[in-house]
Amino acid sequence: METLTTPNEATVDQDFMPIMGTDYTEFYVSNAKQAAHFYKSAFGFKSLAYAGLETGLKDRQSYVVVQDKIRLVFTSPLHSGTEMGEHIDKHGDGVKVIALWVEDATYAYEEAVKRGAESYFAPKTEKDAHGEVVRSGIYTYGETVHIFVERKNYEGAFLPGYRKWESHYSPEPVGLKYVDHMVGNVELGAMNKWVKWYEDVLGFKQILSFDDKDISTEYTALMSKVMSNGNGRIKFPINEPAAGLKKSQIDEYIDFYEGAGVQHVAVATDDIVHTVTELRNRGIEFITVPTTYYDVLEERVGKIDEPIDKLKDLGILVDRDDEGYLLQIFTKTLQARPTMFFEIIQRKGATSFGKGNFKALFEAIEREQELRGTL
Repeated sequence: METLTTPNEATVDQDFMPIMGTDYTEFYVSNAKQAAHFYKSAFGFKSLAYAGLETGLKDRQSYVVVQDKIRLVFTSPLHSGTEMGEHIDKHGDGVKVIALWVEDATYAYEEAVKRGAESYFAPKTEKDAHGEVVRSGIYTYGETVHIFVERKNYEGAFLPGYRKWESHYSPEPVGLKYVDHMVGNVELGAMNKWVKWYEDVLGFKQILSFDDKDISTEYTALMSKVMSNGNGRIKFPINEPAAGLKKSQIDEYIDFYEGAGVQHVAVATDDIVHTVTELRNRGIEFITVPTTYYDVLEERVGKIDEPIDKLKDLGILVDRDDEGYLLQIFTKTLQARPTMFFEIIQRKGATSFGKGNFKALFEAIEREQELRGTL
């Protein structure tokens, strides 16, 4: 059954590792230049920074794009036989780094390792003419890593070693604001292990829990627990598959990603109708639910500000909790493998994750799985 606790309940005196927000999300991809162009063209990101042969790197190339508080980094290897190349060969394009903005990257690293984290790299200071950044890193589920970023003494475009990326091609943004949450898929039986890891290592608290009775259809099911840091700015739902008649979306992800990893990145907007309209006009495809979903929408969620006919046309879902309501929609997967996708979300007071939409959404995902022959 769903259980809910107040996000900041009993966390103030235990928040030993304050995290100020998501600093950046780095994807390992086969072609960083093309990936960056896609996210600029389709999602309205703008050029921010670049690192590669021209900046002294010999083994990789990175393009950084930005929209409001969201920074995405796309990185590709320049030679065969590299660790990065092996990662892409195994997992396909996907999220490697979830970078966390902290006041003190050395303290964060030392505390995390002391509490059981496996080191990715020890604290290092990176400098250029714009100042210095301290970074450190730890492993989390699968081969995903968290990098702590301390940038209070830096005024450059992104990080030392990157140069500003100037581009005459700059599509209009679509209204994306910040990362609302980031969802990880883990293997059967591993969810509680990683819940405990986030509690012990980073001081997160479980704020929400869904079992297979909450998240199930006729054929598939999954379980999920939502972890949040002390100030509520970082939220990581963690999913694992549950027994069902057919292969769940989590099983499909694990099969194609070949292990645990980031399933989707949820990005916030203040006007989801505008954002989704723009994204659809630029070629982004979304998971859609039957139009009958909207026949009883007002009965289920009450009065809302947005025209239901417009939400129906765009396929936007709505759910309400005790704090307000939210609107959300999910893209289809964005790479060759049926793994990672994006969620667009607008919160109008609601602090939950759309429980009322689970059945309709997962039935829609099952229809996509059936088309792929993986259900």
